[in-house]
Amino acid sequence: MTGPQVVEERQAAGHQARAHAKRSEHAKIGAIDRDPVELLKANSAGRVETLIPRRYGRMGVSPFTFFRGSAILQAHDLAGTVNSGIAFPICGDAHLMDFGGFATPERQLVFDLNDFDEVATGPWEWDLKRLVESFATAGEHMGLGRGPIDEFVWSAVY
Repeated sequence: MTGPQVVEERQAAGHQARAHAKRSEHAKIGAIDRDPVELLKANSAGRVETLIPRRYGRMGVSPFTFFRGSAILQAHDLAGTVNSGIAFPICGDAHLMDFGGFATPERQLVFDLNDFDEVATGPWEWDLKRLVESFATAGEHMGLGRGPIDEFVWSAVY
């Protein structure tokens, strides 16, 4: 049921969340004092052992492929940052290569996530921050300047 009262309640909850997590606070990058190799090793626990070297090899191709394979690092970095307190199942690995176009059973075209292997309950801001950073990392890898990269970032956020 969505009526005026429900909308007002949601708006009030959003305003309360913003008071807790001001927009300017989202610029902070979090706790980057960590050993990335140890985090990646820990993240590999439970994976098929024979495929781990192949995974690391793919990650070594470019800064963007490293970014794609190292969601654990950004999750660690963001864990101590401010968030709105609005948590639900997030992709956990939202980046520009994890989206695509799909046809619904009703033959409608939709654009949505297509990779859910890192799903966990967490702050929605983490997915947005990871997605935005993927645009910046890809732009840098392609040799684009700050102007186009800033446009990518703003387009993704808004």
